[in-house]
This record gives sequence, structure tokens and C-alpha cells, in this order.
Amino acid sequence: MTDYDVLAEVYEWLISEAKLPPAEFAASFDDVLRLLPSNAHVLDCSCGTGQLAVGLAGRGIQVVATDASEAMVRRTAALSEEFGTSIRAVQANWEELPDHFEDDTFDMVFCVGNSLHHAAGATGRGAALESMSRLLRPGGRLVLTSRTWELVRARGSRLDISDRLVRRNGRDAVVVYRWEIAPHWEDEHHIEIAIAQVDATGSVLVRSELLSCWPYRYEELEADLHRVGLRTEVSTFDRDAENYMVVAGKTATS
Repeated sequence: MTDYDVLAEVYEWLISEAKLPPAEFAASFDDVLRLLPSNAHVLDCSCGTGQLAVGLAGRGIQVVATDASEAMVRRTAALSEEFGTSIRAVQANWEELPDHFEDDTFDMVFCVGNSLHHAAGATGRGAALESMSRLLRPGGRLVLTSRTWELVRARGSRLDISDRLVRRNGRDAVVVYRWEIAPHWEDEHHIEIAIAQVDATGSVLVRSELLSCWPYRYEELEADLHRVGLRTEVSTFDRDAENYMVVAGKTATS
């Protein structure tokens, strides 16, 4: 099961320090943001705690943020209020997006933060990409980031423990990832993420969540994008890199 309702309260420990400020998170996508028309409408689906959405809104872009987790949507709305930006935040999973928005609504859709692997298998992934494609205007673009699952699976099941304390808002924590790698690509995999906060007295408070995921090869993602009318314009895929980004455009006839 994938909720992020527990991790939403401590999610800042999972975001790199460089991308915690909303403006910096948005700046990491400067190259693709230059492709937007004036008065652009942008959807940040799987918005997490809202750093990207708020950063985009701070630039004057009209932004809608969605997430399947109610707690994530709540944190996004709170961050938007803190920074004085105007964002519509909606709880919705990928398949529900067409119930909330008209087709051909957005100039750009972001699906970042390694979220697509939470779609249930090839069928769920295809449905998610179909929903995102439908909402794009002809000529619009999907911006997607992903773990390099070829690399993750090669490492097998394991326990990854941060080798130093991570400080956020004056508090320290140790971040732990427990990977359950299934025998076959198409099987359900699991990642358990734990945030162990350490207070000034040495007491430890642990929040953890077990998340389901269904990995995919890069070639499968390319084929899935093609099937829903999207053509890859930019790809940073490298089998030896931890993550990559794909920018895919919607053809005028999609």
C-alpha cells in the first residue's frame, strides 16, 4: 500500500537541502520552463509537500498541484500560504485526474520525485500516463523524473542507512531505506522508509512507512509514452546514474 500519510509529516528529510527552498526546486527545471508560453497553466501531479508547485507559482505561473495523499495536499496548501502564492491543491490519484480537469488544459505536466513507480504494474503505469497525456494541450510537455530501476534491481534487497545526521528545521534525523527487490520485474516490490529523529536529550522518534512499487525498464517507459501520444524530446537516462529525467511532447494529432 502506498499512502505517504505518515511520511508526509517528515518528508523534508527526504528532499535534498539544495531543493528545499521552493525557488531553488523550480530553478532546477529552468531549461524546460523556458519552453512555456506566457500565461502558462501547469499541473504538478504527485506534488509531495509542494516545493516545486510553490516555486513555480512564485514565478507567476498558474499552478495546480495534486497528490494521492491527503496529508501531502495539506502540506502543499500550507506551504503555498506560507509563501503567499496562489495554488489550487487537489487530492487525486493519476486515474482520477480527468475527473477534475478538462482535456487539453495544461501547457506542462510535472510528474517528478520518483513517483511513477507507485502505479500498479504496466496497466497502472499506462493508465497514469494516459491521464497525464489527456490533460496536456497539443504541443504541451510532460516532465518526468525516475529512479534508474536497472541500477536499483542490480543491487538487490538491502538496507541503506544514512552515514550522517540530516538536519532540517533545527532537528536531526537518520534516514533509512529498506529495499525488498522481488524476483521479477513485473512483481510488486517494496521500499520501507524510516525517519529516526534524534532530539537534544538523545531520545529517538521513528516514523516509517512501507510503500509498494512496480519498477520498469527505461525502454518500457519509452514505449508507454509513445502509446499515449507523447514523443521524447529530452532524456538524461544513463544506466550508471541514480536518476534521470524525460521531457516528452504531445503531438498535435494526439
